[in-house]
Amino acid sequence: MAPGRPSTWGLTKTEPSNLVSAQTHTPAPQKRLSPMLETKEVDRGNQTARPNNSLTKNNARDEISSALNCLLADFFTLYVKTKNFHWHMSGPHFRDYHLLLDEQADQIFGVLDLIAERVRKLDRTTIRSIGQISRLQRIADSEIASPTPLSMLRALRDDNVQLISYMHEVHDLSGSYGDVATTSVLETWIDEAERRVWFLSESARGS
Repeated sequence: MAPGRPSTWGLTKTEPSNLVSAQTHTPAPQKRLSPMLETKEVDRGNQTARPNNSLTKNNARDEISSALNCLLADFFTLYVKTKNFHWHMSGPHFRDYHLLLDEQADQIFGVLDLIAERVRKLDRTTIRSIGQISRLQRIADSEIASPTPLSMLRALRDDNVQLISYMHEVHDLSGSYGDVATTSVLETWIDEAERRVWFLSESARGS
């Protein structure tokens, strides 16, 4: 060893290639999930973000069933009223109006059983008598002796508009409790009622 030169004994010699590797190494970027997978991961970690089905609560079934029974009473009332005007239609457009109202009455009648059975599926009871219908109905009866054809069409149009608003209320109620079965069938019935309003409005227009 040359005089005056510091000793390197006992020190570990670092290979140049290892030094370069140690100085330039950076952590590998973390692989990100696709947006769809990220959303699923968030959903798994935050279950409360999804709509909560509250039908297990007794008050939910009570409220929805009560609203459906009122709606059933209105459908019964509208059915009888539509048949009433169907039977008593007159005038130069008798055949067209007579058949139109017969078709609409059949459609309304077809919903009665579906509403009642939906209530029973919720494990509640439904309408049992004419008296109960009269207590629950919100659509008015008609006992006018000789209504004009146009007054009949306009009255039924207004009744169907009223019925649509009631169905929207039940739709919002059942949706708030996560009752997708009730909200689903209501959307079909709302669409049918809107079609009835359309036909009644056009039939009464400008006549």
